Amino acid sequence: MRDKLYDNADSFAMSFDEEWERINCEDLKLKIDKVFELLSDHPFLISNPENARKLAEFRVFSLKKFK
Repeated sequence: MRDKLYDNADSFAMSFDEEWERINCEDLKLKIDKVFELLSDHPFLISNPENARKLAEFRVFSLKKFK
């Protein structure tokens, strides 16, 4: 997905999920920060960092998508 990045939440969520699976870290908030570092050039994170963080936290903490 890294070759096609779009300035929208769906593109960010797909990229976030891919990177999330690659990082080994028990602290979920720290892991989110590490993913954000890797995705620092993603158009959605650049244009809308607050919503990107809300989206990431929603996926991790509310949906409990990653177990």
